[in-house]
Amino acid sequence: MKAFQIEFTAPKRGLLREALQNHGISKRTLASVKYGGGHLLVNGSEVTVRHPLEVGDAVTVIFPKETQGKGLTAEAGPLAIVYEDEALLIVEKPPGQNTIPSREQPFGSLANYVAGHFEREGIPSTLHIATRLDKDTSGLVCIAKNRHIHHLLSLQQREKRMNRRYEAFVHGKVGEGVSVITAPIGRKGTSIIEREVRKDGKFAETEMELIRSAGEFSHVRLKLNTGRTHQIRVHMAHLGHPLLGDDLYGGRRELIARQALHCTELQLDHPVSGKRLAFTSVLAGDMLDLIYS
Repeated sequence: MKAFQIEFTAPKRGLLREALQNHGISKRTLASVKYGGGHLLVNGSEVTVRHPLEVGDAVTVIFPKETQGKGLTAEAGPLAIVYEDEALLIVEKPPGQNTIPSREQPFGSLANYVAGHFEREGIPSTLHIATRLDKDTSGLVCIAKNRHIHHLLSLQQREKRMNRRYEAFVHGKVGEGVSVITAPIGRKGTSIIEREVRKDGKFAETEMELIRSAGEFSHVRLKLNTGRTHQIRVHMAHLGHPLLGDDLYGGRRELIARQALHCTELQLDHPVSGKRLAFTSVLAGDMLDLIYS
């Protein structure tokens, strides 16, 4: 498969370098194009970033082909693809699967299976996961097929143009309406994994809305306004409403064997076309059982 490329028409006069920057192409990406086998074309002819553009010039950026790192093994495995084009891959991750491999579990992760998919389809890209999920969290994951696309998605996240919503089941009865939880999160001093709300932590904000209360637990919808590690789990535990099954943060496992958290919605601007995209995901089976039990 050919290398990823983007095309645009110069809207004004000026240096090519400036036009590329206006299209979100970072200096690091430009360096990879220059030294990694990519090409810059204007009206079909190869040029440098110092080339003067005229209004209406056709600009093509051909990005260098990427190769998988040696630390990631491509594997054949089930992959629930929600959406795919030349720039993006949106998939659903099941509970119990790592997003990326670890030293203890080098195989069977979502990343291993995506690498296998890229290999089978001849997609010349390494892995760029834009939205990771904890092992026991299920739902939508966004993957970029190119370093430049990953950079653009990161900008969207910082500018809050990428929205992720989750559903969860938590202990106790949560009040009605929408609540905004603003509490800084940092690593717990006694653990390399666990996080906690602490004054010297990083700013973190979560929006919470009650869907319904049933007995001793509540079904809630959550929106991340920041993306801290374990943010939803930490914020809900801080409120005294830990997630069902989340024994790391005080949840009990009588009803479900993992934290009851699922990414149900993902909204973003397509990094090439600019079109607004929206994806939804049905709760995993073990969470649906909590509704109908």
